[in-house]
Formats: sequence, structure tokens, C-alpha cells
Amino acid sequence: MSTPETVPGSRSLNVLLKVLGGIERLGNRLPHPFWLFVLLSAVLALLSWGLAAAGVSAVNPATGKTVTVKSLVSADGVRMMVGDAIENYTSFPPLGTILVVMLGVAVAERSGLLAAVLRSGVAKVSPRWVTFALAFTGMVAHVASDAAYVVLIPLGALAFRAVGRSPILGIVVAFVSISAGYDASPLVTPTDAILSGLTTAAAHTIDPAYLVTPLANYFFSLASSLVLAGTITLVTERVLARRVESMPVDPDAEEDDLGSLTLRPEERRGLRAALITLVVFAAALTAAVLPAGSPLRGEDGGIVQSPLLTSIAIFLGLAFLAVGWAYGRAAGTVTGSGDIPAFMAHGLREMAPILVLFFAISQFLASFKWTGIGEIVAIDGAGLLKSAGVSGPVVFLGILLVVTVINLVVTSGSAQWALVGPVFVPMLMLLHIPPEHTQALYRIADSCTNAITPMSPYFVMALGFLQRYRRSAGIGTLASMTIPLALALLVVWTLLFFAFWGLGIPLGPGAPVP
Repeated sequence: MSTPETVPGSRSLNVLLKVLGGIERLGNRLPHPFWLFVLLSAVLALLSWGLAAAGVSAVNPATGKTVTVKSLVSADGVRMMVGDAIENYTSFPPLGTILVVMLGVAVAERSGLLAAVLRSGVAKVSPRWVTFALAFTGMVAHVASDAAYVVLIPLGALAFRAVGRSPILGIVVAFVSISAGYDASPLVTPTDAILSGLTTAAAHTIDPAYLVTPLANYFFSLASSLVLAGTITLVTERVLARRVESMPVDPDAEEDDLGSLTLRPEERRGLRAALITLVVFAAALTAAVLPAGSPLRGEDGGIVQSPLLTSIAIFLGLAFLAVGWAYGRAAGTVTGSGDIPAFMAHGLREMAPILVLFFAISQFLASFKWTGIGEIVAIDGAGLLKSAGVSGPVVFLGILLVVTVINLVVTSGSAQWALVGPVFVPMLMLLHIPPEHTQALYRIADSCTNAITPMSPYFVMALGFLQRYRRSAGIGTLASMTIPLALALLVVWTLLFFAFWGLGIPLGPGAPVP
């Protein structure tokens, strides 16, 4: 890799780059997340043994019951770990939800719908709006999960070059939109399903009946996607555009096929068919929910605790399946009924690494909950904050800081939330802060620093695309452009959260109002 370019008059940047380099070396020594949770399970066993021997306990103010640490290094602990291993995995809240959603998303992806949507989002945009269009398309692209990086980053370069602007800037805008804004989207994404399942499991420490749905943060996520796209546009045009002026594209840089941005006639037909299908699906679902006696309503006739929200994964999966099938039939990418299950199977194969990781996480979380350590930490932590008179906003900033720092090393969103969620969620519940708000805070901290850490494989991918246009570009080149955007997004996104909190705006359908 080439030597990072220096940025004139930016000593602080050079210091930060050295820090990032140290973080990269430290992070590279960490084991794979699967083995990390296996090691954490071993540490948990020893810790539970020591705390149980010391008789550590706490009184849960929510129930009035005394919680005592139980040792995994005991007959009961071994029986729990061995006897409940299969149930721990199969009942892991995110498992069924993400599998059902991905069955539909796989059809939408393999049929070509998602790629066509992303391309249509940046095609034929005037130079004045190309930055915002690309940034907002990045927010939409989160529905494609990590595949968004592969599709949108090169398209960003093409879009900017097509309007006579630097493709380097297009790469940066696309990369930051996907990575630093990863947990914001105008659509419900697979990440919503994973996070809500983990949050539900964490909330059960305090309230076994609590449910966090994939729509719990939807209003906040929708607003965030618009605000973040606007912030990216402002910083890009006011700051980065000038920075790129000193970074000309190499004269012999390979030319890209600009025609690949243009949708073919069959793709346009497919998009029309998908849009019509989506409207019909939404109308049919609305009509099914409207009657007072609808089986999709709750027992009390409401929507909050209804099959519509508690089983939202089913409807999301069906929606993706329907629009993916409609697009494929019109575009010619779905030629027979056999294609649909084949697409689904391919999608599940791509989910295999997550399913393997889920096994290790589910066992760790089940053991962590059984020992009672998480509940005691949450009780004592909440009591300490109360006695210190610490208010909600201060707690929020503390969580943002902790998770932001962790995210520089542990870039897997599900793994990180599985690690800190079981402590933060119940602790804040005891401070009368709903799990939905704790999850929203996590979404902010889990996203922004993705664009500046070399620990992210997609940081390296973006650098590779950048070097196609400027071979001398290095980590410093990319970081010097992503750091201003990441910091701006962190500040603006945090202020947006405080606005929701202060004004009492619900974060999503059915989410409690503070």
C-alpha cells in the first residue's frame, strides 16, 4: 500500500492517523468474533465462579427480588450450558426474524431489483443535486446490507464523473453514506431485525414480556436518513470539494463504462412493475388491518401489541418477495417458479457466516443472563447514576462515547450490540429510559466511526476503488476526507436524537414516548 498523503496544516490529522494505525494493529490481533465470544464465555465462567463464591447480590428495584450471582462452574451451570444449548440457539430472538426477512430480501437482490433501485437513484441527476442524490441513495442502500458497498461505491464514481466532477469525491460520498450512516434508512432493513431481536433479549432481564419490533426506531431512522444525507451534502460541497481540487485523477486512470449507469428498457419495466406491486401490497395490508375485528389487530383492538407489529418480519419478507418477483418477471430475470426458491437458498447461503456467529453469541448471552451478572451490573450501575444525580442526557453522551470507541475495533454491529446491550438496556430501563431509546443511541455510535477505522474491511475496499483513480492514495488520503464527514454526522445525529427526546417524539410505531 502506498504511503499516505500528507494534509497541509493538519498536525491533528497526522496524530489521529497514528492513533488509527495503532487501533488497526491492535484490532488485527483480536480473534474472529466467533472465537471472541467463545473466549468471553470462558472468562464469564471464571468470573461467575469468583463472584458466586463472594456472595455478590443486588435487589432488583423493579421486582423487589434479590438477585444472586450463580456460578457456571457448578453442576447447575454445566447442565444449563449443555442441556439448553440447542434451545438457546433456536430461540435466539434475531435468528428467526432475520432468516424470514432475508428470504424475501434474497429474491429482491437476486432478481436485480436492489441494484436497479440504487442505479436509478443516481442516474440522470443534475450536477447540482448529485451529491444529495448519491448520499440519500446510500441511505436506501442499507436495505441491501453489506452488498451496498460493492454496488454503490463504483456507481458513485460513475455518477460524479458523468456530471463532470471528480470520481474520487463520488467514492467518498458513497462510502460514507453507507458506512457512517449505516443504521439510518428510509426503509426497514435486515439490521433493524437483528438489533430489535438483541434489544428484546436484553430487555427481558428487567421485563420478560417486553418486545422491541423492527419498526421501533423507524421514525427516527427515516428522519436520520434525510438529515444525514443533507449533512453529507453540506460538508462535501463546503469542505471536501476544495480538498479534492488538490487531488487530480491520474491521467492514465482507466475509463469506466458510463453507460452502466443507464437503466435498460427491461429494467425500467421491472421497476414500474415492482412499484405497482408495492402499492398494491401496502393497500391490501392496510385494508386487512382497518376492520375493528381484524385478526391482524391486538386483543385490545389496537396496533401496538398486534400480529402486524409483533410479526412484522413476515410482512417485510413477503413485501420484498412480492416486489422482487414482480421486477424479475418484467425484467426477465425470473423465468420460472423454480427461480424463487433458488434465490432464497442463495440468500440463506450468504447468511451462513452470521448464523455461525449467532450460535456463539446466543450461548454467551444465555449464560450471561443465567449467571445474573448482567442484572446486578445494571442494578448497581443505575443506582450509582441515580445517587450521583446524573441526568438522561449525560448518560446518553457517556454511552455514545463508549460505543464509539469500541466501534473503532469491533466493527461488527450485531457482535458489538450483543456485547454491550445486555448491560446498557436493563441499566437504562431502571432509569426509566425505554430500550428503544438505548437502541437508537447505539445506532448512532455504531455507525459514524465505520468510515474512519481501518479495521473495517470496507474501508480497505473503498481505498481500493480510490486507487483506481489516484494510485498514490493511501489510508491518510481516504481518512482525511472521511474524518470531517464522520465527525459532522456524529454531532448532527446526536443533536437529532436529543431533539426527539426533548420534544417527546416517538422513535417508531408503538415505541414509548419519554
